[in-house]
Amino acid sequence: ACALAFSNYLVRWLKWEFYLARLEIRGVGRMDSLLTFLSGFVLTVTPGKVGEVFKSLVLFETYGVAVARTAPIVVAERVTDVIGVVVLIVLGSLGFSGGLVWAGLGSTAVLVLLVVVSHKGLSLRIIGLIERLPGPFRRIGPKLHESYASLATMLKPANLVVPTLLSIGAWSLECTALWVILKGFEQETGFGLATFFYATSTLAGALVPVPGGLGVTESTLQGQLHELGHVAATTATASMILVRFATLWFAVLVGFTSLSLLKRRHPGLLAG
Repeated sequence: ACALAFSNYLVRWLKWEFYLARLEIRGVGRMDSLLTFLSGFVLTVTPGKVGEVFKSLVLFETYGVAVARTAPIVVAERVTDVIGVVVLIVLGSLGFSGGLVWAGLGSTAVLVLLVVVSHKGLSLRIIGLIERLPGPFRRIGPKLHESYASLATMLKPANLVVPTLLSIGAWSLECTALWVILKGFEQETGFGLATFFYATSTLAGALVPVPGGLGVTESTLQGQLHELGHVAATTATASMILVRFATLWFAVLVGFTSLSLLKRRHPGLLAG
C-alpha cells in the first residue's frame, strides 16, 4: 500500500513538471524538482492541503522563482485532482447507486472555479475587492494579479487534459492500495467498489476545510466499508487505519525525508 501511495506521488510529480514547463520555469534540476515536490507533503495535514504551497517557498529559496508565480500550481493540482477523483467515483459507481451525488458535488466545485478563473473581468473584480480590504489584504493585491496570470495559464482547456489524465492514474493507485489491504483481510470487495469507497471518502475530505480531511475521510470510508461493502466493523476500522497511514501519514514522512535531503543539497535552505 505504501509503495502504491509513493507511486501516486511520482505520477503527481509529473504534473508538477508539466506546470513548471507551461509557466516556462527553466533550470530546475530533476532531482531538486522531485525533492521540492515531495517536500510539500510536510504540510499535507492542512485545510485543503494549502500547506503544499510550501514547495513554492522552497523553489524560491533554491532557484529564486517568485512564490506568487508558482503558488497557483497548488490550485491547479487540486482542480485536476478533484476532476480525476470524480472520474474514478463515476467509474466505481457504475451499477451502484449513491456515487453520483458526490460526483455532482465535486463537479460543481470544479466548474465554479473554472468559470471564475476563465472570466478575466470577474476574477479581476474579486481581486479588486480584496485590494480594498484593510490591513494585509491591500498589500497582497499585486501578488494576486501575478498569481491570477499563472493560474489562468494552467487552467486553460489545453493545459487540463494531460494533468487530469495523470490525476486519474495517480489516484487509482491509492484506490488500489485500499483494495490490496482489503484483500489482506481476505475480503471479497471488488476493485470497482474499493475505488468508489476510497474516491468518495477522499472527495468528502477535500470538500470540507479541515486539516487533511481528518475525521471526515475516516468516518466516510469506515461507514461505507461497513454499511455498503458489508465489511465487518472491526475489519473496516482496521482497513481504514492502514490505508490512511499509507496514504496520509506516510506522505508526511516522505515530505520530511525529502526536505532533509534537499537541505543537504542546499545548506542555506530555510536557514533564516
